[in-house]
Amino acid sequence: MSNKTLRLVITTLLLVAVVAGLFGFTPAVHAQDKIKVGLSFSDFATERWKNEEVLMRGLLEGKGYEVLSAEANHDVKLQNDQIDTFVAQGAKAIIVVAEDGDAAVTAVDKAADAGVKVLAYDRLIKSSKIAAYLSFNNVEVGRQQSLGVLKALGFDGDKTGSWTKDNPVKLVKLGGSPTDNNAILFRQGQDEVLQPYVDSGVITVVADQWVENWDAANALKLMENILTAQNNKIDAVVASNDGTALGALQALKAQKLAGVVPISGQDATADGCNSIVKGELTVSILKDIRNLSPLAIDLVDKLLKGETVDGLKEYTMAELTNNKDAQGNVMAYFLPVVQVNKDNVYELVVKSGFQSYDDVYRDIPDADRPERPAEATPAM
Repeated sequence: MSNKTLRLVITTLLLVAVVAGLFGFTPAVHAQDKIKVGLSFSDFATERWKNEEVLMRGLLEGKGYEVLSAEANHDVKLQNDQIDTFVAQGAKAIIVVAEDGDAAVTAVDKAADAGVKVLAYDRLIKSSKIAAYLSFNNVEVGRQQSLGVLKALGFDGDKTGSWTKDNPVKLVKLGGSPTDNNAILFRQGQDEVLQPYVDSGVITVVADQWVENWDAANALKLMENILTAQNNKIDAVVASNDGTALGALQALKAQKLAGVVPISGQDATADGCNSIVKGELTVSILKDIRNLSPLAIDLVDKLLKGETVDGLKEYTMAELTNNKDAQGNVMAYFLPVVQVNKDNVYELVVKSGFQSYDDVYRDIPDADRPERPAEATPAM
């Protein structure tokens, strides 16, 4: 290209820029100009995680961020690799739903050392290098699960109904995935309620199992084995989420015990609430993700902008893990939870729009359904 031609090209470009400025045109913002935020999920088999991925993605994009997202399918190494990839791609913040709160430390610490803001979402990552930990009151989840089951058995405060030392409740504990710190906290809350009755002999724990990966199929197999070992003589099940509870209920149904043996769940899933209205699942715990996801995005936005974040409180790792030997401190925020049962599922879950009317009352005869709330009426 000659010097004359080059000067002509430059002059033309300058004229275009001036005209664009005069008429208010601004250059388009390309993806590479946006700040990147990663979303790292342990799995999408658990019903809530995909819903929250969609919600968080939309909120982040609405604030102008570019979103990187990955799901690890319960593979701890893959999740660490995905977090490493986010950092290599230039993510400035990563929201992590950890498959394993211990294993994730490797990648999370590297990310934090590289200046990335890491937010542990709903599941604790056992590193003091995380920017914050957001979740629900997970110990209270466990308390409410046990209280819901005991109420169904006739327990009322100090009163134990027809249950005595000579006729104790035969109770099964189904914990969550042993790699999920939340499962430990749920169990802590469950035992705070149950242990006094176990100590007094009014409750006998006939089986105590942990359900790998929160897998309903694993819960089904465990419950089948427990029923066989106990000759079907069990009186209650404290299960730690809806998925594991519904798996266990398949085994109970086969022995005609569904709706007879009280059983707890968690997350107020569509299937769980449908089971509640059918009289099978006794109680679930509502953790309103519609509040958690926006809180997470707001926190990440403020961290990236260097703004003050209100509401965070410092906790020791020991109290967050129920392990007195755990070291370090973490900034955290916990949202409240509420018990869902047959008496309040319509108000708390359906009328609030947390789950759809049609999903919750699936296969329920019209005559047995409550009136459809106006806001739940499907669009035509």
